Amino acid sequence: MTPLTLALFGWLVPGGSYLLMRRYAQFAGFAILVTTTFGAGLALQGGLGWPQAAELQGLDTFTQLFFQAGALAKALAGGPFLLAQLLHSAPSFLDGRLHEYGTTLLVMAGVFNVLAVSSAFELRKKEAH
Repeated sequence: MTPLTLALFGWLVPGGSYLLMRRYAQFAGFAILVTTTFGAGLALQGGLGWPQAAELQGLDTFTQLFFQAGALAKALAGGPFLLAQLLHSAPSFLDGRLHEYGTTLLVMAGVFNVLAVSSAFELRKKEAH
């Protein structure tokens, strides 16, 4: 199994890297953690949209980059993010920004998913030695 396959499947399916490595308890833990966090963020009306130029107008460059990085972090949740984009009429970036708790949970779900993939990579390295 290549590292690219491990990373892509781990991004698409929360905790999926562990599933490919046959570590079922860790897979279940991260799948529940990422999906529940993402679901809570959606329930709290967190914004899924990418910031548009008009919404960023008047902000300094650092703040613009910060908002764009936050929008990108939500996409790191993988499958739940794609499913939400397909099934949910995502509010705009500004609508989501007004509901900070939901948006924060959406970003956390993405970070948790990246932690799962990186942790699986570390375990793969240890098992190879």
